Amino acid sequence: MRDLKDRKELLETMMLIRAFDEKVDELYAEGTLHGTAHFYVGQEAVAVGVMAALEEGDVITGTHRGHGHAVAFGLDLERMAAELLGRASGYCHGKGGSMHIADVEAGMLGANGIVGGSMGIACGAAWAFKQRGEDHVAVCFFGDGAVQEGIFNETLNLAAVWKLPVIFVCENNQYAMSLSVKRGFAHEPLSERASGYGIAGETVDGMELDEVHRAASAAVERARSGEGPTLLEAVTYRYLGHSKSDANLYRTREEIKQWRTHDPIQRFAAKLEEEGVLEKEAWQSLNEQAKEQIEEAFAKADQEPEPDPESALEDVYA
Repeated sequence: MRDLKDRKELLETMMLIRAFDEKVDELYAEGTLHGTAHFYVGQEAVAVGVMAALEEGDVITGTHRGHGHAVAFGLDLERMAAELLGRASGYCHGKGGSMHIADVEAGMLGANGIVGGSMGIACGAAWAFKQRGEDHVAVCFFGDGAVQEGIFNETLNLAAVWKLPVIFVCENNQYAMSLSVKRGFAHEPLSERASGYGIAGETVDGMELDEVHRAASAAVERARSGEGPTLLEAVTYRYLGHSKSDANLYRTREEIKQWRTHDPIQRFAAKLEEEGVLEKEAWQSLNEQAKEQIEEAFAKADQEPEPDPESALEDVYA
């Protein structure tokens, strides 16, 4: 695990992720943002715990619920805000929006609007690393619903056969849109599917950053040492609806309230207080600073110009 200074930064990153998506939710309610968005609120420990195990040169692929992955990977907040606001300075020049933020040069190979779409891309990146003899790994994030997709079988089998340096991170947030894991799967934990491919699999508490980081670090080490892929299931929960238009009619307020008692930010902050990294209740001021940073990012991005209509077909054709 990282030293004390870095552990405080991990907490701050979780706070930035939450503040970013809460701001996005607010802007949709105001009618400032258009299209749709899928919020990562509640799942912050997964992205931050996994990214903390990576090194420069490693790559990731995200999902339609990808803001948290992008922030944890270190993407620029103002450019992310500009993308959501449809500004030319955004990561995709304002043309991709919430579900398609990418920075290929940095190693963020893209959020993905296709359920399970991140798996094949990560598998291809891992294959490239192996062909080149490069000591890097690829990580792909996907939800529990994607485990039911055909690409899950295809990529895990291929990665296992070729022993590719890839980590499959299943963010089991309990619902594939409105379908609960209890109704959608005959057997849990989902990580046990790894045995069918002859690869390592593990289920961890996705609301506990240290647990995620420990498991992710072991998976990364296996990948770097040539032992092949890992299926890591992080059991977590999204506090908000599937998307900004979700009325949340398939679950109770009591259920959401119960999961909030396991809040990953508050749990990690309490742990840092016990370790002497933070003074008691100091995390609250850090949280306010995170909100101010996000407000500033969106305010600056809002002043940027919109894309020139003549650029509509740029980046569309090779």
